[in-house]
Amino acid sequence: MQKPLATTTLPGAWLVVALLWFVACFNFMARLMITTMHGSIVGEISMTEAQFGLLSSVFVWGYGFFSPWAGFMSDRFSRSRVITISLLAWSTVTFLTGYARTFPELLVMRALMALFEAAYMPAALSLISEYHRGATRALATSVHMSGAVLGCALAGLGGWLAEHHSWHFAFTMIGTVGLCYGLVLLFALRDAPREIEPLGADETPLPGHAATVGFGRAMASLLGHSSYRLVLLYVILGGMLSLVLNGWMPTYVKEHFHISQGAAGMASTGFQNVSGLLGLFLAGALADRWRRSNVRGYIYITVIGVILAAPGILLVVTSPSFAIAMGGLVMYGFFIEVNDATQMPILCQVVDPRYRATAYGTMNFVQQITGGLAIYGTGALRDLKVDTGKVLIVGALVQVCAACLLLLLKPRRPV
Repeated sequence: MQKPLATTTLPGAWLVVALLWFVACFNFMARLMITTMHGSIVGEISMTEAQFGLLSSVFVWGYGFFSPWAGFMSDRFSRSRVITISLLAWSTVTFLTGYARTFPELLVMRALMALFEAAYMPAALSLISEYHRGATRALATSVHMSGAVLGCALAGLGGWLAEHHSWHFAFTMIGTVGLCYGLVLLFALRDAPREIEPLGADETPLPGHAATVGFGRAMASLLGHSSYRLVLLYVILGGMLSLVLNGWMPTYVKEHFHISQGAAGMASTGFQNVSGLLGLFLAGALADRWRRSNVRGYIYITVIGVILAAPGILLVVTSPSFAIAMGGLVMYGFFIEVNDATQMPILCQVVDPRYRATAYGTMNFVQQITGGLAIYGTGALRDLKVDTGKVLIVGALVQVCAACLLLLLKPRRPV
């Protein structure tokens, strides 16, 4: 009989989470700042609404296309080095974005940023999962992702900096900070000990775990499981709304409530993401506790959170009151962050442990490609004078239906 697998937290596990917290913050702040600078950028560089949407779409498409390979790289090579190189590379691109003067130059910078940022999240979440084996996995993931949420909130500073300095200054400043922190990671971040099996209590060690990872073998293994295919369908349908909100909510709030670009940027990113921090920690703690008594605990907490988030979007779109609308964003942000807490823990329950990062990267691929189409499509609909609020309502309904698909998942039982 096979002995039970360990679920203890490895030494240095929380230090790794702390180090990566700042990287996640820089990552999301750098990628989203541009959405809060609509007025400043369009005022300087002539472009249509669809073209401005394309600046976000080309990022998510590039991020998506490279994500499976980026995930495979962190399964095959050192996760800590992939993370550090990724940070240094995207920080350099962020810095150079401040020197762009034409629409094609901006487009190229956004594509390059996507290429280098794609390598970070699969490697980071896989590294955290290796250090946190079961007992604290969702909580550790939540703490890390709180950095990403705060980065989304701080992205609103981009609009403020663009108004008081310039949008060029905002990019060069964030790029410089990222480069400096990348040098810290070179000396401080390390991989989990290879001699310790990084499996949790609800993960079955599959034959050949120590074999060399191959991309074709990884994809065949992942796509051969119906549960993983369901996860992909969920992130396709459920992820489009989140990306449309990232791409267009600052502009929607500015136009709908007739406030300044800086105020709209801070409000649309701040309210949602600050409340998301609280929801993220709560979701992580509850998810770990529920999983200890029920192997489907991660799934149940995710479905409940997505369903409770949907009414928040209805408040944003239907209320004429700015305060009530921001209350809707608070509600949506609080509950929807359950996704960030449970995505990797759920993947750990349904995929071969050798291919965690590849699985997450492939998930990013399908989400970002379809989400990019949704962002660009929203811009095209705006050019046709279609109300963005209607798009958001449809997206919320689709997100709820998608969450229900997770109930069909079959996580592996504890051994």
